[in-house]
Amino acid sequence: MRRRNQELDKFAYVVSHDLKAPLRAIANLSVWLEDDLQGKLSPDNEQLMNLLRARVYRLEALIDGLLAYSRIGRLEVTTEMTDVESLLGEIIDSLMPLPGFEIFIHTPLPSFVTKKLLLSQVFSNLISNAIKHHDGERGEIDISVDEGRFFYQFAVSDDGPGIAPQYHERIFTIFQTLESRDKKENTGIGLSIVKKIVETEGGRIWLDSEPGRGTTFYFTWPKHPLNEKNTNSGRISVDSNKNF
Repeated sequence: MRRRNQELDKFAYVVSHDLKAPLRAIANLSVWLEDDLQGKLSPDNEQLMNLLRARVYRLEALIDGLLAYSRIGRLEVTTEMTDVESLLGEIIDSLMPLPGFEIFIHTPLPSFVTKKLLLSQVFSNLISNAIKHHDGERGEIDISVDEGRFFYQFAVSDDGPGIAPQYHERIFTIFQTLESRDKKENTGIGLSIVKKIVETEGGRIWLDSEPGRGTTFYFTWPKHPLNEKNTNSGRISVDSNKNF
């Protein structure tokens, strides 16, 4: 299994390099053309050049997202003592939300041994999505936790535009977006990665949302890493929906 994973990682690296190298060349060429034709391009042509580069950067992001998605569950991630409050502070600092956004962390939050890198990816994606897809200049995000017997149930809430119930499953499908990518840049992979990470770790993710009433994402996360559990399937044998 380890050898196969190494082969897959090597293949993914080669594919990524071979696909992204010409994309970067296209972006660089468009910049050089603009420099050479400075003052000669019409506003429409300048806009087309910017659009071309945006498409290139989008494709690069798609490649990165696909590689990240393919690696979930295959790469060995170390466990470590994780202070969730400190982890969230680091994530918020790295995201640098706009001044109009307030993020409230409801304490106490747990400290426990887990795969910190994966938990960080989940929180980072959910918080950045709440900021990115907000429809106002000011916004509020609340982060909280409920403790169960086997799982922590985290919640990330926002006061944004909300999501209609018929789209609650669709948003977790790879490449699916609710807005045009030209209106708001989005690869459609982020929430798919989040869902795969959570489910690979034995948890579950869902949302509570309606148009005009904001969105709350809930996810359960095991209090003990899966490799510390004695299960036949490799997943915690507890219904994280009913008895977390």
